[in-house]
Amino acid sequence: MTQSLSVSCKLEVPEKVRPQFERTFEEFANACNQILAVAKAEDCWNTTKLHHLTYYAVKASTGLKANHVCQAIRRVIDNSKATRKMKKFRPTSVSLDARTFVFYEDDWKVGITLISGRVNFALSIGNYQRALLKGQTPTSAVLVRRNDGSYYVNIVVELPTEPTGKTPRVIGVDLGRRDIATTSTLLAWNGSQLQGVRDRYSRVRSNVQRKRTRSSRRLLRRLSGRERRFQRHINHVISKELVTEAKELGAALAFEDLTNIRESLNEKPRNKTERRRSNNWAFYQMRLFTQYKAAMNGIPIVFVPAAYTSSTCSRCHAIGDRNGKKFSCKRCGLEHIDSDLNAALNIAALGATVVNSPEVRGIACQIEGQLSLLPVGGEILDKAPA
Repeated sequence: MTQSLSVSCKLEVPEKVRPQFERTFEEFANACNQILAVAKAEDCWNTTKLHHLTYYAVKASTGLKANHVCQAIRRVIDNSKATRKMKKFRPTSVSLDARTFVFYEDDWKVGITLISGRVNFALSIGNYQRALLKGQTPTSAVLVRRNDGSYYVNIVVELPTEPTGKTPRVIGVDLGRRDIATTSTLLAWNGSQLQGVRDRYSRVRSNVQRKRTRSSRRLLRRLSGRERRFQRHINHVISKELVTEAKELGAALAFEDLTNIRESLNEKPRNKTERRRSNNWAFYQMRLFTQYKAAMNGIPIVFVPAAYTSSTCSRCHAIGDRNGKKFSCKRCGLEHIDSDLNAALNIAALGATVVNSPEVRGIACQIEGQLSLLPVGGEILDKAPA
């Protein structure tokens, strides 16, 4: 089995070639915007049909190579699957395929087709990237321009992974804002430091933006990216520890499926601060980091429905009472268990059901709001006190 992984490599770009880069970025974004306009006007979101509607006109107006236009069409279609609220593509990246990109392992260079033709560039990379790229023949990549003006190519490689098979053991992981992650094995990562850093950056940005001076704009540029890098570091650390725990115990990882969670949260009446905090919740990045680390270590990951996992008792599976960080159940007498731990235990139970019976994917809702969370065989890794 193999797992796809994107390897970010910095390009050594001579000054004389930079105008070609910029023109390629501009025209690729222009092509995407033209294609998006046609797709919306014709309500066409099929790759083949959209290709016939736009290919020749876009190629003639932008001067891009044929495969650049094809990749622009795929970019629009792929983005539409994530959201139909696309407004405009910015000139920050270009998708590449086997005809517009080639990797040379002998001298650690890449050949990239720009709007003016094929140009070779040296890679400025370390031993980590070299180890991942060694022996690879990648056929796709993404050319990226960062805010500091540097250029990177994200090369997609296929890494062999250990066969996962089936495992009867499951660790449930509950993601949240108060605690970034809580597992059914009593591991937890408090989110107060992360939330404090985010709040501080929000206050600084707000104060600086009010000044509207040249020096304030320079300060905003210096602050740009710091918050994002801090969040990324935290998610890398936590995802690595989750995978390490699962590997040591020979277990699978189970997560809630939090798709569209922001939309549902934003429908509720909340103040501006709470809305900002919810929109800054980087749970999807945590999911991506854990997925690729788990795949490289042969750890299965399953996703279960999020409904009722926080309000259901992990002991008797009745609907209980959650009050902040505490959870109690009047039916079985469970008192003052950590609410995130309770949710993690429910997620582990659902995950065990999915791992051992892959055809069972949902939660069976019964009378009086109770949930059938019992796994079909298998063992939930529960270190919590009874």
